[in-house]
Amino acid sequence: MIILGSTGSIGTNALKLAKDHNIKIEMLSAGSNIELLNQQIKQFTPSFIAIKDTKDINKVNINKNQKIFSGEDGILEALNHTKSKIVINAIVGFSGLKPSLESIKLNKTLALANKESLVVSGNFIDTANIIPLDSEHFALQELIKDKKNIKKMIITASGGALRDIDINEIANQTPQIALNHPNWNMGKKITIDSATMVNKLFEILEAKYLFHTNNIDALIERNSIIHALVQTNDNAIFAHLGHSDMRLPISYAMLGEKAKNTESIKEIDITNFNFKLSKIDTNRYPLWNLKDEILKQPQLGIILNAANEILVYKFLENKIKFGDISSNIYKAIEQFETQIKYIKNIDDVFMLNKEVMDFSSFN
Repeated sequence: MIILGSTGSIGTNALKLAKDHNIKIEMLSAGSNIELLNQQIKQFTPSFIAIKDTKDINKVNINKNQKIFSGEDGILEALNHTKSKIVINAIVGFSGLKPSLESIKLNKTLALANKESLVVSGNFIDTANIIPLDSEHFALQELIKDKKNIKKMIITASGGALRDIDINEIANQTPQIALNHPNWNMGKKITIDSATMVNKLFEILEAKYLFHTNNIDALIERNSIIHALVQTNDNAIFAHLGHSDMRLPISYAMLGEKAKNTESIKEIDITNFNFKLSKIDTNRYPLWNLKDEILKQPQLGIILNAANEILVYKFLENKIKFGDISSNIYKAIEQFETQIKYIKNIDDVFMLNKEVMDFSSFN
């Protein structure tokens, strides 16, 4: 088993399952959390380790039988040394794209949590060997298995950390408030993306590519327990419920059919929850106005992702206000929208990504 992004929430949950089920870990990759990575190396003794920054190599504790790689090319080189057939890609951001492409090139099964891989290059990726790790897409996959009469797919959003803030005060909220998610504790970027609804736009695009449909929408479900619903042609609606810790989709990716009998997933007492589904208010989440447009022009995802990646980190560094994320994403789309018709291959994706990131960095 290969786990890319092993120190994040998905990576750590995957390693808990690996421990519970004695799954051999052949390769780990991580960013800057070297302390946690060292703990994982000690416990799971992977043959190959990849880290983001070469300057951190001397901080990584390995033995003579282990090989370490660094940088963008290092992780690709490490993948080429591996024999494992399953890769969990939980890297955050655009930097997860090349490892996804390399995994597919090596004929490995890609258990994908890196949303950006499909958001920016879904047109150029064969999804046949992709296992979705997002709880929403896992839920959709389970719901549609035996159904031939799907009318509509619906995923859910928690509403993020600012869902109850006075709508007139949202634009000026601080990172500290925007990171205080009421339902779960995940990485900083995905938590901000939840607050802006960018995360749900990404997932809409993922669903388009994974399930080959534009009949996909999203609703607010404040518990993060209902992950997806499908409506059939007879207007019946089926829902999939599960905990928000991702352990259910991760277990299916790692264990296959054995996951059906695992005791690693705790039971849900649905009597503890009040369920209400509501529409996403575009006054509170102005970026949700992009939903129909990105389904029609999915390569807008390149612009959306590149601008958002820069703007979220600028916000986290207190360089811009929360409201500037959405307004500047719209500026980037206005600036580059005409260029998406020239996207013919993966190289074009990388080129446009850089242009948009540069634009968003200096505007």
